[in-house]
Amino acid sequence: MNQIQELARKYQDTVVALRREFHRHPELSFQEVETTKRIAAELDKLGIPYEIDPEKNTGLVACLKGGKPGKAVALRADIDGLPVKEMTGLPFASENDGKMHACGHDCHSAMLLGAAKILSAYRDALKGTVKFLFQSAEESGHGANYYVDHGCLDGVDAAMAIHMMNEIPEGTFSIEAGPRMASCTDF
Repeated sequence: MNQIQELARKYQDTVVALRREFHRHPELSFQEVETTKRIAAELDKLGIPYEIDPEKNTGLVACLKGGKPGKAVALRADIDGLPVKEMTGLPFASENDGKMHACGHDCHSAMLLGAAKILSAYRDALKGTVKFLFQSAEESGHGANYYVDHGCLDGVDAAMAIHMMNEIPEGTFSIEAGPRMASCTDF
């Protein structure tokens, strides 16, 4: 097994615990203050610097500079929940009445933190920079434009996002060229 797979297994329980924590505490678009604080606390542990938008206090952009020169890549996860009453009966169901992570943003946030943990272990060997964008307000359709307008993707050579898709078997990736899983706005 390679070292990255070993780190993924090492952090699996942490990522699952973070996902469940985020699931219990969903916040709506541009209201993700506590979620942002929790993400920041994890990045602090990794020594990855970040900026939280002082205007909104929600969402953040972290920057992991590699030890070698290279291009900049952005990895993006959305962090907001929906105004939906959760009735799943899960042991980690939403504690915020009338709000729920019904679209996988709890998973996206936890997985991006998992990627940050793994990549930070290789920071000296990384060529270039990895920006981690924890995006507010995806559900309302306002977040992407907000981050672009505020320069969060300036200097980025490529951007990728993750999204849950229940129709794809576990352990499988669905990758296609060009736009994927269209939404109400574009980067």
